[in-house]
Amino acid sequence: MFYKIENEYYTAEVNSLGAELHSFKSKKTGKEFIWFGKSEIWSGQAPILFPVVGQVRNDTILWKGKSYNLQKHGFARKREFELVSRENSKVTLSLKSDNETLKQYPFEFELLVSYELEGGCLKASHTVKNLNNGEMYFSFGAHPGFNCEIGDTVEFEKNENLFTERISSDNLIIPEKFPLLDNENSITITKEIFEPDALILSDIKSEYVTINSPGLDREIKVTFGKIPFLGIWAKPGAPYVCIEPWFGVNDGRDDYGEFSNKRGIQKLDKGEEFNFCWTAEPEE
Repeated sequence: MFYKIENEYYTAEVNSLGAELHSFKSKKTGKEFIWFGKSEIWSGQAPILFPVVGQVRNDTILWKGKSYNLQKHGFARKREFELVSRENSKVTLSLKSDNETLKQYPFEFELLVSYELEGGCLKASHTVKNLNNGEMYFSFGAHPGFNCEIGDTVEFEKNENLFTERISSDNLIIPEKFPLLDNENSITITKEIFEPDALILSDIKSEYVTINSPGLDREIKVTFGKIPFLGIWAKPGAPYVCIEPWFGVNDGRDDYGEFSNKRGIQKLDKGEEFNFCWTAEPEE
């Protein structure tokens, strides 16, 4: 089911499947900012990555000596969320653990996702609640795709000195890092930049990036705050780019044992919550 929200300036639509953002459109110009989701290129639009980001080695996590089969990016993006509340400019959806999730992931949780239009800005908020009697481990990532063109630029808030990590054909992190920015703030989207797959960045000073699209006569500022990892990705040559704030990352080939030892893993103690939001603010 799709839920539509709107305010004076924009409309947005959210799919109950995966609580995925389906549309973010200007009332003034009719411009659509979110990737259309073409199956022949990439059917996703803005999937939510939970309870893992990227690939876990052998599609398996280990908790207290027991193995669980968990697919790439986790199961939230393929599950139906329930409607919690809906107003003209805001909608909130929920996913709770059940017998099926517990077969893949050994923790009880609630994942709340809200989308709200505030003036000229779209705000996406996410809350992970620990419903266990003890600690809980997880990763979380947002993955919104924005329409753009080859030759557009992604500009960081600040000059950065960044290396990118890359993944191999089996979606696992390789040990080598590659230079990306040397006291610079701009990445140009080319046909070749994503051929080795996503850019995987860490130690980022910036709290937002701006996608500059002169040919589409637009800019869109994507704010994510302080994050441990940022993925930037598209299918090579495709007319979109994904800005992906991550709290977690793909596995490498090393065996880290228990899920709690996974690189980038997040921990919640009993009764605690994890909160994260990102915003998209167009300038047309």
